[in-house]
Amino acid sequence: MFSVLTRQPCEQAGLRTFSRTPAVIALVVLLLSFVVLVTITLIQTHHKEVLLPGLKYGIVLDAGSSRTTVYLYQWPGEKENNTGVVSQTYKCSVKGSGISSYGNNPQDVPKAFEDCMQKVKEQIPAHLLESTCVYLGATAGMRLLRLQNDTAAKEILVSIQNYFKSQPFDFRGAQIISGQEEGIYGWITANYLMGNFLEKDLWHMWVHPNGVATTGALDLGGASTQISFAVGEKVELNTSDIVRVSLYGYAYALYTRSFQCYGRNEAEKRFLAMLLQNSATKTNVINPCYPRDYSTSLAGSRIFDSPCTEALKPRSYDPDDTITFEGTGDPLLCSMKVASLFAFKACRGRDINCFDGIYQPGVKGPFVAFAGFFYTVSALNLTGSFSLNTFNSSTWDFCSKSWGQLPQLLPRFDEVYARSYCFSAHYIYHLLVSGYRFTEDTWPQIYFKKEVENTSIAWSLGYMLSLTNQIPAEMPLVRLPLKPPTFMSTMAFFTGVALLSLAFLVMYLYMSARKQHHSQHVLDHTVDSE
Repeated sequence: MFSVLTRQPCEQAGLRTFSRTPAVIALVVLLLSFVVLVTITLIQTHHKEVLLPGLKYGIVLDAGSSRTTVYLYQWPGEKENNTGVVSQTYKCSVKGSGISSYGNNPQDVPKAFEDCMQKVKEQIPAHLLESTCVYLGATAGMRLLRLQNDTAAKEILVSIQNYFKSQPFDFRGAQIISGQEEGIYGWITANYLMGNFLEKDLWHMWVHPNGVATTGALDLGGASTQISFAVGEKVELNTSDIVRVSLYGYAYALYTRSFQCYGRNEAEKRFLAMLLQNSATKTNVINPCYPRDYSTSLAGSRIFDSPCTEALKPRSYDPDDTITFEGTGDPLLCSMKVASLFAFKACRGRDINCFDGIYQPGVKGPFVAFAGFFYTVSALNLTGSFSLNTFNSSTWDFCSKSWGQLPQLLPRFDEVYARSYCFSAHYIYHLLVSGYRFTEDTWPQIYFKKEVENTSIAWSLGYMLSLTNQIPAEMPLVRLPLKPPTFMSTMAFFTGVALLSLAFLVMYLYMSARKQHHSQHVLDHTVDSE
């Protein structure tokens, strides 16, 4: 009897010790999992290896109708996800007018480039010059010259090609791009810079943003203007105006249209030709858009040297004839005269006006207006987004100023531009409101911008992105100890182990408490029975 009584507690203690072993193991696993999770997180977030990726460079010459601008772009050379992250590192404006003005002396074009190209070379490490791609894209000015004198246009391009073949670059050619291409590339640039194609995730990786709408693009050049915006798949339009664009694995249906001869400079030539045509005297012409107390004399060739004014050329035209235009600063008459530059008529079978005989879908969503649009509103002391009433009142106020008052209003005073800002403002109003059908409600969705984070909004960046297949991508800014998929898998595994261990411990404590309660109940019952 004694031996049984003394041996029983030892047996029970051994059983209790054995039964606690899983709980101890679970507790140890839980603690270890917690330690591993904390350690991995600390290492991943605080032990990053900063990378200094090798840079690559690309040069685009934007050969516009009024000037040529050289853009130097750079991007890290490593590849990741086949995306491109490009920034503008230098910009240089070539002295003189656009390359289309060299029709009579194409051999002189390279001389104009020399100063800017020398400055660009200084921005690029010498050992990378040979691998730096150079592209030249000519726009509406050269498109007009090709219509007027195809031989001269070709000779200019050949002269440019010969020049770059002697330079230490990887020259990829000089070409005249179409108006539609110009619109597409401008749209790509605007959305690329505004982050609508790519954004950085938690791990500093570039990914496509979810649910981000694209932004329409409005470009006003010297000889043409472009409008481009994404539309739905089901839209009733001439198929030539709808372009399918695929970027970073996503497809977009894009409406894009370029209007030749509706650029700011060519529009003003047509405007001056129209004033001359309707003037009683052919030597002194009243211009209500020029500032009061201002007059200038222009040779006939300055107005009628373009296919855009061919139909308005006087019968007794002499390119050496001089016409004097006298400004009256009359905003109301200026607006009425500018409106006559546009031929709006109802689209066939549609109760809506057509711009230049072309129907387009209704504008919707945000737009960014750059190039000539930005420079004009900037002269009116406006920028960003504002109401249509604000634009109109600023236009009226500016157009009412005399010539002597303008130097105080304009930070950078240039006679050629200053005298024409009033015309440009009224022209933009009729183009956007009567042409593109922006209203008081949709006008505030237009953002007039010049650049985004020191990179110009211009078709040139989209052009290079397209020609280089969206540019080899940037690597993450840091190299993490574990790649994101490995890190996430490891975190998920140990989190799961920790949760299972915690669940086991909770269940064990619950069962132990219940068993202890049952044992106490049996013991109490036994004592009561004795």
